[in-house]
Amino acid sequence: MAILHGIWLNKKQNNCLFIWGETWRSAQVNADISDAEIPSHPLAMTAQELSEWLSSRNLKIANFIQQPQVAVTAGRKRQSTAVKEVPLPSQAQIIALPTQISVNSISPIHSAVESIDSQPYLHPWKVEGFCLQPSVAIKFLASLPLSNISGKDAFISGDLRFWSQVARWSLDLISRSKFLPIIQRETDKLIASWQVLLDSAVDGTRLEKFSQLMPLGCRTYQTAIESEEFTPSQLYVDLPLPPQELILGFLNSTIDVQVREMLGSQAIIEPRMMAALPAGVRQWLQGLTTESPTINADAIGVERLQAALTAWTLPLQYQLTHKALFRTCFELRSPEAGESAWKLIYYLQAADDPAFLVDAATIWQHPVEQLVYQNRTIEQPQETFMRGLGLASRLYPAIAPSLETEYPESLSLNPIQAYDFIKSVAWRLEDSGLGVVLPASLANREGWANRLGLKITAETPNQQQGRLGLQSLLNFQWKLAIGGQTISKAQFDRLVALNSPLVEINGEWVELRPQDIKTAQSFFASRKEKMSLSLEDALRLSTGDTQAIEKLPVVSFEASGALQELIGALTNNQAIAPLPTPANFKGELRPYQQRGAAWLAFLERWGLGACLADDMGLGKTIQFIAFLLHLKEQDALEKPTLLVCPTSVLGNWEREVKKFAPTIKILQYHGDKRPKGKTFTETAKKYNIVVTSYSLIHRDLKSLQTVDWQAIVLDEAQNVKNSDAKQSQAVRQLEATFRIALTGTPVENRLQELWSILDFLNPGYLGNKQFFQRRFAMPIEKYGDSASLNQLRSLVQPFILRRLKTDKDIIQDLPEKQEMTVFCGLSPEQATLYQKVVEESLSEIDTATGLQRRGMILALLIKLKQVCNHPAQYLKADSLDKYNSGKLQRLDEMLEEAIAEGDRALIFTQFAEWGKLLKPHLEKQLGREIFFLYGSTSKKQREEMIDRFQQDPQGPPIMILFDH
Repeated sequence: MAILHGIWLNKKQNNCLFIWGETWRSAQVNADISDAEIPSHPLAMTAQELSEWLSSRNLKIANFIQQPQVAVTAGRKRQSTAVKEVPLPSQAQIIALPTQISVNSISPIHSAVESIDSQPYLHPWKVEGFCLQPSVAIKFLASLPLSNISGKDAFISGDLRFWSQVARWSLDLISRSKFLPIIQRETDKLIASWQVLLDSAVDGTRLEKFSQLMPLGCRTYQTAIESEEFTPSQLYVDLPLPPQELILGFLNSTIDVQVREMLGSQAIIEPRMMAALPAGVRQWLQGLTTESPTINADAIGVERLQAALTAWTLPLQYQLTHKALFRTCFELRSPEAGESAWKLIYYLQAADDPAFLVDAATIWQHPVEQLVYQNRTIEQPQETFMRGLGLASRLYPAIAPSLETEYPESLSLNPIQAYDFIKSVAWRLEDSGLGVVLPASLANREGWANRLGLKITAETPNQQQGRLGLQSLLNFQWKLAIGGQTISKAQFDRLVALNSPLVEINGEWVELRPQDIKTAQSFFASRKEKMSLSLEDALRLSTGDTQAIEKLPVVSFEASGALQELIGALTNNQAIAPLPTPANFKGELRPYQQRGAAWLAFLERWGLGACLADDMGLGKTIQFIAFLLHLKEQDALEKPTLLVCPTSVLGNWEREVKKFAPTIKILQYHGDKRPKGKTFTETAKKYNIVVTSYSLIHRDLKSLQTVDWQAIVLDEAQNVKNSDAKQSQAVRQLEATFRIALTGTPVENRLQELWSILDFLNPGYLGNKQFFQRRFAMPIEKYGDSASLNQLRSLVQPFILRRLKTDKDIIQDLPEKQEMTVFCGLSPEQATLYQKVVEESLSEIDTATGLQRRGMILALLIKLKQVCNHPAQYLKADSLDKYNSGKLQRLDEMLEEAIAEGDRALIFTQFAEWGKLLKPHLEKQLGREIFFLYGSTSKKQREEMIDRFQQDPQGPPIMILFDH
């Protein structure tokens, strides 16, 4: 296990992102603080190890490092290829290292603090890594995966994830032009650069949040000591560094290089105009676009340029250098009764309390340095107020005429100007650190509820609760609505006649968008009678997946009657009453199993496909049997049900049905003697369940299509996770009124597997395969889009019932499942063979490309699995006597313990040839008969094995299963 760290080194002349790696290794460390040399971190990778490890993650450091850099380590200078050693603090003595490593446990910071001369200090470790300059750092951070919480991307530490998020913020700031050109003084030089501009309340709040969330590891570095000799006291680290200082240093450096790269070598102004400028101004403009930002301090025009830049940024200086407690605010007030003019009222507003407002008249009446108002003190109220008005006038020139009055307090606007202020100006003022207050009904400018749209009320036809299906049409009524209020067609026509983007309805002002007016008029012209609403539409509207009908926004959706009950039950399966145990059921259902059977019965009544995805061991089989028995006792089981399952459990299904529901007739459709043609069609009608295998489903599709099935059930439904497989396509061609999928793993690797199962249950509900990939799979899997994930979850939740063993509300009396991972070392023979296979295969892989290369990598992994099992398997030997295997030795020990305790054991293997070697070895080792069940085992042998293993006290206690 390895963890990649990243810390920002905020130095005056050479800011960089320092990356280093931490890995697990057994070590004992005794760092003596009297040593002049800083000890190396015991878990840190060397630069070579880090480079190789990054390459294995497709993050080749050569892609980011462009030139050698000088590495400095405590007291000595040396040349190194893009490598730098940076001391990180920790406690002075490490007695033992943790055996299990996580991001937290391997952090270089510990709570222990030593002391010398009664002064607390932290003792530094030295780590070796790569220093990435700002331009390279941005590319490196952009190359890191976004989904970095668990799984294959868990190698990214919290500190590196933090800087990755700040890097994304820098892109947001650039996109909003939140940067300024400035002149900086560094020692005796003047530098042309771009500086981040965090002048809005939003960005200020974000800076504070980033500062609060910064991991401690981001602040615990020490710049290398460059003196030839130093004392131990020089090793003590001054902590902590201010978070905001680090973040601003990062933003300034990375935004500067990104803006330069965007501008390239292009001239900011025309060459003819450039030639007419003073030398200092020319150097400054050129320095903003080139890699040589230095300005000659004695150049002509530099002083005037500095004065001009200061004057230009003067309105922003207060916000850039102070945390403003109060800001100028603008309230848009709607017209009084009988008037048409809107007013923009000026205030001072508290930054931490938007409801605290001081009107302009009060400010002008108190020309004081400190104004005490409602128990709060405002420093320089008039100056703060005027600064905000001046900035606002530059962003919104319409304010400028009002500033020509002696005491500006407000501005009159016509409806068009008021609309323009809401749409185009308000967000600019807020983005520049000013306050804006809008009428409550207009404040949510992007909310669908405030748009002109449809208010829909729907119910099932004639309150019918029979099998509707997703495509069944509903009875519904629609009305026009805007701003939460319903309007008639006549009212709509009157509002349109006003020709105003802002209209008043029952005392509230709302926005009447031109595009919505056109859409509504087109809707009326095409006549609403053509509009239909299906059960699927209703479900999508209730989950928020559908937001428009015939291009007109749906601002409100209400279900009534039975439809309301259906949607409520689908979104909350606990609302469904448990199904009492059927009278002919031979056994007792647990409460959660009664709810599962009731859930299946509920969806069956509505004709909606159901995926029962309970955890393994919670009884999906008996829940389905109880559901089917319930239908039979209700005289609702009119046609046969087709049940498709893996070949290995055909007999198990037949036994389970006969055990729990002997009144249900079951036919096992498998083997050479199975009925065919018309004989099968007539025979199937005499049974309640016909059980067959996935291997037969596509071969006998035409025969199966001749039967009118009441339900189609897929056991272990993950077998159809590949929608392009023949068996997956075959089950979709079978017609039935109800479909069920039984699986403990509806998603194993990719979301397309979920789509395949749901598309079998409710065809078309999640769109076609390509649409699902664009809408959900790619945003969720590639970009970690939480909104798409939540939307997908709300869509599929009604049709998937998932309960876990760990849920104490589900079951109280099952023992906890115990899992133990045992690590086995390689024997010398295995290790030698392992290394040989790796070296030979890698030399071939290096020369391959494309699909051939991928195939060779997969083949190598399979070979290595075989070597780890036993050298004899890889070498295709006839027995396991000639070689040794650490894994086999441990297996022998575990089985001996299990048999001594009277337990039984299942051994799973993905290699049939390994099972053939293992069976005689275990029989010889344990002196007992061993079962081996694999593909070539006949049906009769398979059933005999399972029956003896489960029922015979004297039968073989161990069974090997070929799990392919």
